[in-house]
Amino acid sequence: MSLLSLSQQLLYHGYNGTEGWTGFVNEGTWVIFAIVLVPVYIMLVAWFTGEPRDTKTGLLGMGYLVGLTTSMWVGMFVLTVIIGLVFYGGAPEPVAAPGP
Repeated sequence: MSLLSLSQQLLYHGYNGTEGWTGFVNEGTWVIFAIVLVPVYIMLVAWFTGEPRDTKTGLLGMGYLVGLTTSMWVGMFVLTVIIGLVFYGGAPEPVAAPGP
């Protein structure tokens, strides 16, 4: 058993990574956007179709949701790149070339 395969066994316990770009659309992503976020979708629809209807406030709420979501996704992406550079010696796959 080589040192590389031994280290992978110790670090990953026999589990392999996903094929392709990790962190992109896999089963978990579909579950989150299709099932977990249903209450958020209902809330958004209710802002514009419910009574009393206030389009200006609904758009303000949409702006807050989009701003918070964007800041979280961009923050996670930047943190992922920093962790890749510091601990793994290079940027992760969507930014840099795929690994071995």
